[in-house]
Amino acid sequence: MPSMRAVQVAEPGGPLELVDREVPEVGAGEVRVRVEACGICHSDMWAKEGVLPSTPYPIVPGHEIVGTIDEIGTGVRGSWQRGQRVGVGWFGGACYHCESCRRGDFITCANGRVPGITFDGGYAEAVVVPADALARMPEQLSAIEAAPLLCAGVTTYHALRESPARPGDRVAVLGVGGLGHLGIQFAAGMGMEVVAISRGSAKAELARELGAHEHIDSEATDPGQALAATGGAKVVLATAASGAAAGRMLPGLAPRGQLLVLGAASDPLEVTAPSLITPAASIVGHPSGTSKDSEDTLRFSRLTGVRPMIDTVPLAKAAQAYERMMSNQARFRVVLTM
Repeated sequence: MPSMRAVQVAEPGGPLELVDREVPEVGAGEVRVRVEACGICHSDMWAKEGVLPSTPYPIVPGHEIVGTIDEIGTGVRGSWQRGQRVGVGWFGGACYHCESCRRGDFITCANGRVPGITFDGGYAEAVVVPADALARMPEQLSAIEAAPLLCAGVTTYHALRESPARPGDRVAVLGVGGLGHLGIQFAAGMGMEVVAISRGSAKAELARELGAHEHIDSEATDPGQALAATGGAKVVLATAASGAAAGRMLPGLAPRGQLLVLGAASDPLEVTAPSLITPAASIVGHPSGTSKDSEDTLRFSRLTGVRPMIDTVPLAKAAQAYERMMSNQARFRVVLTM
């Protein structure tokens, strides 16, 4: 059997190790993708540390995958062809028979699959995925540019377009990092008035370059009160992985405003009942998007010039790149190249 390079985790909490593996064979309804680039996401920690009991080991992480179709299994429907450029994100296929799927809500599928977490992902030269996980790639986007858009991108873009915010509304983006720097660009591209919020003033100029109209330093002032003084925000996009920071934003919501939680914080988000009841405010979580939502994200990015800020690293240095991402030293996404 032909072999390929891959980076795997042999057991929960184990190291990322570069190994030679057999190139995986496709099954019915699957395609094999020759990987060109794969982003490193904070959620790859789920595979690295064994957060979910359903993760099989050894596991190859990675769910921000861009490449070309190499092989097509039997029973694959649609116009997919060998050599076609595709992307694969968090959505790795749905079961199509659970309650969520029967209602057309595939991203909340009770049996949903995730590349790199429930089956081998993109830290490898090839990956096999269900055909329904594929997103078509615009030719105008490079593999390196597109990879982070398949998780961080679709998460922020799809969350904003599903939110109550409309062009002209004020939207606050909490955190100018891997998610936030894309959220600012998407909100500005949608014609919203964007307020960026970060600790300190170091990212104020960058936030404005990305499209923010204002910047609030959360160390110099109470960000919720500062936002309220401007009339409040229709939506606060909480991208920072801090429950405490997200909770501080509730006073900054306009009447019937929404705190939209994207950052997976480990500390609790503390809320008092009156802070929700009096302004009729709401707190909502958002779980990425389907492969079609990824296609929409890529197309919007192509049309509006939204691009991630990226560090590129060769596959062989995946372990070092992962540690740089986990220690918040990356600015702002890390992409492995094959």
